[in-house]
Amino acid sequence: MSQEGLFPDSAAAGQLKNDVKEKRSSVSRVGVVVTGVLGGSLVALYAVAAPFLATALRKVCLPFVPATTAQVENVLGSLRARSGTLVDIGSGDGRIVIAAAKHGFQASGFELNPWLVWYSRYKAMREGVHRSTSFHISDLWKVSFAQYSNVVIFGVPQMMDQLELKLASELPSTAKVVACRFPFPTWVPEHTAGEGIDTVWVYDAKTFKSHLQHRMATPDSHT
Repeated sequence: MSQEGLFPDSAAAGQLKNDVKEKRSSVSRVGVVVTGVLGGSLVALYAVAAPFLATALRKVCLPFVPATTAQVENVLGSLRARSGTLVDIGSGDGRIVIAAAKHGFQASGFELNPWLVWYSRYKAMREGVHRSTSFHISDLWKVSFAQYSNVVIFGVPQMMDQLELKLASELPSTAKVVACRFPFPTWVPEHTAGEGIDTVWVYDAKTFKSHLQHRMATPDSHT
């Protein structure tokens, strides 16, 4: 008779021990895989979210809210008699820039979030306007807009007064500025288009540059 036959309880105990070891090993491998997948997902999530969070932590936040179809149409309608260069400040997913390029503008977009810039470049390539568009990862306060004759801005109220001064000092007198969602606080619009959240305000640079010169000449006149 074999030893296993003489000591059946011992053999069973040994088999049970081996089964437990295999199960523990299997559970351990699953744990490593799950941990790896979870870790990778968190890294990917952080990579996508970090630029948005970085923007949100700035003193003046310019959030990404996609332009509606009506807003795009109002912007282009307001500039239908215009040509030349156009810049979208805070270009998001690039829809204004791409639409402007299709209407004959040499259009550029400045956007702080790199994921949106890369997506915009891909979208422009796919829609065949990559030669007449450009997208830049940049803070709007660190860029000069002096070379542009048409400016589009989807701003927020907290930044519009500072942006007034920047654009008035940089843009040529022949430029037009189109503000979407929120108007500039002291500029007088040449005309408006649309209604509600789709309203756009169109400003003539000759007018607001003259206003700035007047303010600088008489600093107490605006109080």
